[in-house]
Amino acid sequence: MSKENLDKDLFKLAKKDEDASEKIARPSLTYWQDAWIRLRKNKGAIFGIVVLAIIMLMSIIGPYFNEDGINDQELGLSKLPPRVQGLEDIRWLGLDGTKSDSYEGDSVEAVKERLRARFRVQDDEFMTYKVKSEGDGSPDSAEVKGYYHIYEAKDLNEEYFWFGTDALGRDLFTRTWYGTRISLYIAFLAALIDLVVGVAYGGISAYYGGRVDNVMQRIIEILVGIPNLVVVILMIMILEPGIISITIALTLTGWTGMARMVRGQVLKLKNQEFVLASRTLGAPDKRILTRHLIPNTLAIIIVNTMFTIPAAIFFEAFLSFIGLGLQSPDASLGTLINDGFDSMMINPYMMIFPAIVISLVMIGFNILADGLRDALDPKMRE
Repeated sequence: MSKENLDKDLFKLAKKDEDASEKIARPSLTYWQDAWIRLRKNKGAIFGIVVLAIIMLMSIIGPYFNEDGINDQELGLSKLPPRVQGLEDIRWLGLDGTKSDSYEGDSVEAVKERLRARFRVQDDEFMTYKVKSEGDGSPDSAEVKGYYHIYEAKDLNEEYFWFGTDALGRDLFTRTWYGTRISLYIAFLAALIDLVVGVAYGGISAYYGGRVDNVMQRIIEILVGIPNLVVVILMIMILEPGIISITIALTLTGWTGMARMVRGQVLKLKNQEFVLASRTLGAPDKRILTRHLIPNTLAIIIVNTMFTIPAAIFFEAFLSFIGLGLQSPDASLGTLINDGFDSMMINPYMMIFPAIVISLVMIGFNILADGLRDALDPKMRE
């Protein structure tokens, strides 16, 4: 049908509405409101927030589930496997409170004898067996898996240790969350010091420029040239191993990265019109830095801080793992992994649970930092 044959009654003249023409279709949003909306759309960042919130909550309340399990030793409870209420019958989860192993031998009875020797059990009162196969098919060969019910053997039917116990009989569930609290405390403290020192140093260096900038940047280059491990060893030689020495070692050179990033941002901003206007109106240098330049670099500061926290946690865990961090009986994720590493082949759960927690912390902070980087960058707006 051609347009000449269309019925004119099908169309209606649109009325002019002066008020509607001035209406803004999209709501007016501040920078932070827009960033939050974009962050909520990032499923990875939301997952990181949820994981970190749960871990931080457990690091606060977890140690109070069994306060005696932090440092109190009871050798009669040494190296108990994990046991969780309601999961005793689901053996493949490994949370049924049994120790298991399998052997191949000339006969079922010979393999059973090896299993009894492995678990130091004289009879089968607390043992169950499962013949997995008949070995190579000959009548005098077999592969048997044995389960040792250590909780029943120790008359601990009413006891439950969700993460098991360590070599000294301490509750690993309590110590894992206590160690998480210590690791997070060290990381947040180091990140806070890096934030304060790095932002102030980088802002001053870039704003004044010239000779001041040259001298301050040469100092940073000297500090960056010193390996962190050397600084840590020097701190431990001067101070006793502990939270203070680790924090000093982390922050002595850790702020240099923040200072360089802030310096680069301030160099781009300091000659823009709003800074020149403030200077023309007589604003002092301190006000220009704190009210105009630093607030305009908050996005990069927040993102860099979020990356600094997991790096500090990993570095603290590394120091504790090699014996330069916290000392017994204090616990951190690094010391717990180090203790579990010594018996990884026999009691792997002692290392698995702290390793899972530190992995979740690292993943959570990193994907949250990636999400914040995208949300706070106006160029990433759809």
